[in-house]
Amino acid sequence: MPAKGKHRRTRTSPISRGILAVGTGGAVLALPLIGATGANAAEQSAPAAKTAAQSAPAAAKSTPKTYSVVAGDYLAKIAAEKKIKGGWQKLYKDNREVVGGNPSLIQPGMKLVLGAKASGSAEAAPSKAETAEKAAAPAEKAAAPAEKTATTTSTESAASEGNTSGYAAPVENPNVTTQYRASGASWSSGYHTGSDFQAASGTSVRSIGPGTVVSAGWSGSYGNEVVIQHSDGMYSQYAHLSSLEVSAGQTVTGGQQIGLSGSTGNSTGPHLHFEVRTGPGYGSDVDPIAYLRSHGVSI
Repeated sequence: MPAKGKHRRTRTSPISRGILAVGTGGAVLALPLIGATGANAAEQSAPAAKTAAQSAPAAAKSTPKTYSVVAGDYLAKIAAEKKIKGGWQKLYKDNREVVGGNPSLIQPGMKLVLGAKASGSAEAAPSKAETAEKAAAPAEKAAAPAEKTATTTSTESAASEGNTSGYAAPVENPNVTTQYRASGASWSSGYHTGSDFQAASGTSVRSIGPGTVVSAGWSGSYGNEVVIQHSDGMYSQYAHLSSLEVSAGQTVTGGQQIGLSGSTGNSTGPHLHFEVRTGPGYGSDVDPIAYLRSHGVSI
């Protein structure tokens, strides 16, 4: 019997205390273990998220821009407006599969890639461009009938400018403003040695037929000019150009763009001065309109 007025202290079982200690220790040990695991997972996921964030702007930056051709467009005009490095030659090179073998014949609705293969681009860039082209393939196939119709219509409307012999008028929708042999004191010979065609500055000027460029550059009162020798031994001259797109020795085809019209040299305003000659130089001129008509070009 315990003494009266005193209470016996309850003993704690060693086994219970050990379990409690183990339980407490386990909880203490588990907490840093779980915390470390979560931190490690977060650290591992952070680089992946960072890489993805960095790759997103790069992918967007490398995506090439496109341009839809409209009526009245030509490669030199598009290259100038869009500030393409390398000019129309670079634009044509990047879109040769779309444009075809003649850079002067582009049709409304064509999709041109702007700067798709710019120098210094990453190796991945071409693959992305190819992906874009593959994605655009169904749309191009769907547009093919429309393009074919447009080409047929364009060919029919150009009947007055050229024919199957490979000859064409030097400008589209030709309109002669000053006739050959017109008299006047403005010309050193006393008469006009060629035919002037209406052409606003920047109008596409085309070779009238297949041949070889004899000269291309500055020529005094003629300003910037191009002279081409054709297969029949005759020569054609294109004067007062604002820019040249061919060089001496280059082979050209009928209808190929060789420059842009302007008002360089002794000129009162933008137009194309066109001559046909028996030789490459001044003073051997013949009637240019009669020559074009002899090759089936209706003007």
